[in-house]
Amino acid sequence: MSNIYESAANSLGLFSSPCLTKVELRVACKGISDRDALSKPDPCVVLKMQSHGQWLEVDRTEVIRSCINPTFSKVFTLDFYFEEVQRLRYELYDISSSHNGIKEADFLGAMECTFGQIVSQRQLSKALLKQGNTVGKSSILIIAEELSGNDDYVELSFSARKLDDKDFFSKSDPFLEIFRINDDSTQQLVHRTETVMNNLNPVWKTFKVSLNSLCSGDHDRMLKCKVYDWDSNGKHDFIGEFEAMFKEMRGAMDGRQVQWECINPKYKVKKKNYKNSGIVILNQCKIIKMHSFLDYIMGGCQIQFTVAIDFTASNGDPRNSCSLHYIHPYQPNEYLKALVAVGEICQDYDSDKMFPAFGFGARIPPDFKVSHDFAVNFNEDNPECAGIQDVVEAYQNCLPKIQLYGPTNIAPIIQKVAKSASEEMHTKEAMQYFILLILTDGVITDMADTREAIVHASHLPMSVIIVGVGNADFSDMQMLDGDDGILRSPKGEPVLRDIVQFVPFRNFKHATPAALAKSVLAEVPNQVVDYYNSKGIKPKCPSEFESSRTFGH
Repeated sequence: MSNIYESAANSLGLFSSPCLTKVELRVACKGISDRDALSKPDPCVVLKMQSHGQWLEVDRTEVIRSCINPTFSKVFTLDFYFEEVQRLRYELYDISSSHNGIKEADFLGAMECTFGQIVSQRQLSKALLKQGNTVGKSSILIIAEELSGNDDYVELSFSARKLDDKDFFSKSDPFLEIFRINDDSTQQLVHRTETVMNNLNPVWKTFKVSLNSLCSGDHDRMLKCKVYDWDSNGKHDFIGEFEAMFKEMRGAMDGRQVQWECINPKYKVKKKNYKNSGIVILNQCKIIKMHSFLDYIMGGCQIQFTVAIDFTASNGDPRNSCSLHYIHPYQPNEYLKALVAVGEICQDYDSDKMFPAFGFGARIPPDFKVSHDFAVNFNEDNPECAGIQDVVEAYQNCLPKIQLYGPTNIAPIIQKVAKSASEEMHTKEAMQYFILLILTDGVITDMADTREAIVHASHLPMSVIIVGVGNADFSDMQMLDGDDGILRSPKGEPVLRDIVQFVPFRNFKHATPAALAKSVLAEVPNQVVDYYNSKGIKPKCPSEFESSRTFGH
């Protein structure tokens, strides 16, 4: 067994690797051909990334109505690892307005490339290939920008008053676009607000944008802001524009308003008494400091791992060599291999190295009732094991004493960890983050309850890593990992953030521990950071953290 430990141990220290950069990607398309001559397309671009041979959706742009040459406002932020080939695929769809789903939407074309190609060229323009890889008339442009050190975000709230009326029978339907003026004088769309219908005094929704995106981190850079009257045929009427710098916008940080006259240059020349086409007001400007995973860890945030093992009958009788739980005197079975490989990686982040370990789906002594959250060491008051080695021993001791049964219910164990996480949440400090590691052969019985439990847990300081053991159909698991669409509870409530990471262990059986480590923990740092940032919880400074700890450990 020791060689498993050694190879796993060698793979650690991955996240200190300096090869990770955050990159912002922007998308525009040109010459989208009409599928029906009567109306223009309503384009939307879906970004997918390849993972273990499958294309998984990362994110998608907004839908722009009636537009042949859309420039999308949505920014994709991705982690770029330069030691890896990350394959990307952009798919263009025409989303008809009656339903926003992608399913029935018409596929207009796709472009595949590697992340490295975009990052090295900064701008990549390619033809979109239709079904059967034929070249269409439309093309896609991707612009990449590296987030340099400054990861701060800005929250801006704009409104306007007395805008010019452009519509005959009703009032204007205004929206605002903000452009950054680059060093080469080109204009880069930073944000497009929603349209406020029939209103000359619109209040637009607050939006968040990275400081890098807004002004390349340069507070004196000129920004151009334009207001249009939205038209359903895509020919929007220009109302007016103004120039501003972030330096001026910062004036709205302490509750004051900053305002600009919205000017239409044509009217200025033509009309004698022309003053303006309205006033645009910035009601609030807030700088949000973004903290990194390491900031939280160094501030004393502890990652608490809990292990849960599937002891249902579908794994096969432990006395049978085909069983995933086969008790073999010298060789680790599939569960042990996964437990050791994944556990070793997690152990590095768990400061006290104590793992509560639970089993589910078995009949347990003394009365052989089915339990979905029993302590593997049979000590309900203290289910903790000292390190992965102790979990392995508890697992081996417990196997002969229980009867593998069913059904496969994982909601109870998610709820159990969620209970600890919700107690931690009330401290409002970044001190403990919980990760539940579930090892299962993958066929879940209580899917509805599990979805409900995950949606609830997405509001708490916790994540779930599901490791699929064996060769079963893992499509249920893929659904829980919200990468290809948003997971919802049976009542339709969406997850607040994607907290489930699914890893099919069979894909890594012959891979290096480093590859497994990266896959297992890939999303954890971002999940930790997203949770605390969304709650506005700052990392503790190392000095505060030291003083709040008792010495002499």
